[in-house]
Amino acid sequence: MSFILLLLFSFLTPSFSQPPPPKGILIDCGSQSKTQINNRTWLPDSNFISTGTPKTLTTSVLLPSLQTLRSFPFQVKKHCYNIPVYRNAKYLVRSTYFYGGINGPDHPSPPVFDQIVDGTLWSVVNTTVDYLNGNSSFYEGVFLAKGKFMSFCIGSNTYTDSDPFVSALEFLILGESLYNTTDFNNFAFGLVARNSFGYSGPSIRYPDDQFDRIWEPFGQSNSTKANTDNVSISGFWNLPPAKVFETHLGSDQLESLELRWPTPSLPSSKYYIALYFADNTAGSRVFNISVNGIHYYRDLNAIPSGVVVFASQWPLSGPTTITLTPSASSSLGPLINAGEIFNVLPLGGRTSTRDVIALERVKESLRNPPLDWSGDPCVPRHYSWTGITCSEGPRIRVVTLNLTSMELSGSLSPFVANLTALTNIWLGNNSLSGQIPSLSSLTMLETLHLEDNLFSGEIPSSLGNISSLKEVFLQNNNLTGQIPANLVGKPGLVVRTSGNNFLTPPAP
Repeated sequence: MSFILLLLFSFLTPSFSQPPPPKGILIDCGSQSKTQINNRTWLPDSNFISTGTPKTLTTSVLLPSLQTLRSFPFQVKKHCYNIPVYRNAKYLVRSTYFYGGINGPDHPSPPVFDQIVDGTLWSVVNTTVDYLNGNSSFYEGVFLAKGKFMSFCIGSNTYTDSDPFVSALEFLILGESLYNTTDFNNFAFGLVARNSFGYSGPSIRYPDDQFDRIWEPFGQSNSTKANTDNVSISGFWNLPPAKVFETHLGSDQLESLELRWPTPSLPSSKYYIALYFADNTAGSRVFNISVNGIHYYRDLNAIPSGVVVFASQWPLSGPTTITLTPSASSSLGPLINAGEIFNVLPLGGRTSTRDVIALERVKESLRNPPLDWSGDPCVPRHYSWTGITCSEGPRIRVVTLNLTSMELSGSLSPFVANLTALTNIWLGNNSLSGQIPSLSSLTMLETLHLEDNLFSGEIPSSLGNISSLKEVFLQNNNLTGQIPANLVGKPGLVVRTSGNNFLTPPAP
């Protein structure tokens, strides 16, 4: 069972000045220009992605950022935004979707698809219910920036029957203290629910929440206005907004409070749970907390300055019930002000930086690279780039480059030689031109297939020094000069060179 901790905080006078907007990037997907919404600048998305089509909805929308979206052909399995970030900063990533019938009358319901951050499959995006109710859908996650860029990708899964889309993206920097019991080098968060209990107004967010997290109302008949003016928000390392302590669920009666929360049934996984309590009422309010009948915390004392209980990795599956039961020493019944629950996501890994940079250079040298060559090349595995095969294990390397018969043109970048784990290069039956680069650093290379292209110049003699080579297929190109002697008659090596413009047999 997960480690559970209770933290109490002494009274500190809260600050009533409005905090500055959270730092980060707001992207209005599909927009053609910058826009100002609530005194914050939203950027068009064209500088962050090269695929997809910007579109404008003809229906009315609740928020200006929902009027446009970017749509992606579902036949291409992955489309990625490349977002500049601060390395080692913790980001709240929020994606927002409003379908608006953009795929036409043949597709009245929104498509279902995946969203991916770097190499981690974040979640399935299914906005059907929200859309039927006239609402947009948002997803929040917490991710650590491992480099100078973070990729956000839309992926077509087996359920995707029309073009996926995205309406808005936000990458907001979180304070260092937030959710700091989780190792974000190995895990990420996917928000399940964040609620202000006993509250029935509009969603609470910036400026009430300085990081612009969204706290949704969760009102019930037994909600009451709380007297919690002295809550020390600065003492909570998760820094919830003071507004969530203005209401609560519960009563003064000595009776248990049973709360079905979160509302959806949960897939079997481990979850981060944080529950927030505060009370100024005269008398003692002490109670026990259980989750699905399992002891969570005993004899919690809801004091004016506030208290939070959390579990960093609590296993849950199916319906979830939070039960608060008065302790024998309590004179009042239990209450709860707010709660957050996240799915704890094991990170999917990252392709070796050296290989990513090399592949980007290879991509730049091709005039028409595969459309899904964006985001992480290797992970998630079922979203790896077309033609790329990768190694297993903690250090992910590219081992095969196979773009045979892909109607490619352009040249083969010398940076392919930086993919030092390659065992196979298969680029036959394309229209690649230019010289064959030196591949002497590819000491594990076994097969090189460049046949039926437009390569010119001489065969690099360094090929003969790669001891692992078993096949070199260069036939039907525009190669000239002589076949290097160290490629001729080498035991265990098959060399094919017909259909070129070689001078004479190799020199002795």
